[in-house]
Amino acid sequence: MARNLQDHILQTASALFYSQGIKATGVDTIVKAAGTTKMSLYKYFPSKDDLVLAHLSKSREAMLNRILAGMEQHASEPKQKLLAVFAVFDELSSSPEFRGCPFINAAAEFAEASNPVQLAAAEFSDTFQQILTDLARQAGARNPEALSQQLAMLISGAMVSEQRRRESGAMRTAAAAAKVLIEQSLACAE
Repeated sequence: MARNLQDHILQTASALFYSQGIKATGVDTIVKAAGTTKMSLYKYFPSKDDLVLAHLSKSREAMLNRILAGMEQHASEPKQKLLAVFAVFDELSSSPEFRGCPFINAAAEFAEASNPVQLAAAEFSDTFQQILTDLARQAGARNPEALSQQLAMLISGAMVSEQRRRESGAMRTAAAAAKVLIEQSLACAE
């Protein structure tokens, strides 16, 4: 039962952090929504900061699994996977529950570079960009690091645009730009 309560508290907090924002969501709100007590929350998460970091860790795992599974579902070749990642993010941003990227949102709320939340957001970004770099390298890109940075920036910008104005088509526009960048990068490598 203890593990279930810990998971329930984390699940509840994660949903609230994502829908309302981390700083806007107080411990009292989490406790009430989870139907538990502060004592139980603090038994598993000694501070709100610990709960926020657990939320980001959970979000990181879920997001990376979703990205990797989605790319596999949409494509088999590295070049197509680079484009498929945009389809994955388009699906994410089309969800009625979409409130932006949890890592971009967290980084915006905790802007100090040395803050553990900022570091967790940066870690996700670095991991995601490394996935893109590896795919770009496998696809034969002339400069895989530069291409992955460009693609990651397109995705981040499209996520923010879609958060700001729903159903804007930002991710499809980013995918079209990505196609040009990928083609150019692969053509220059030949």
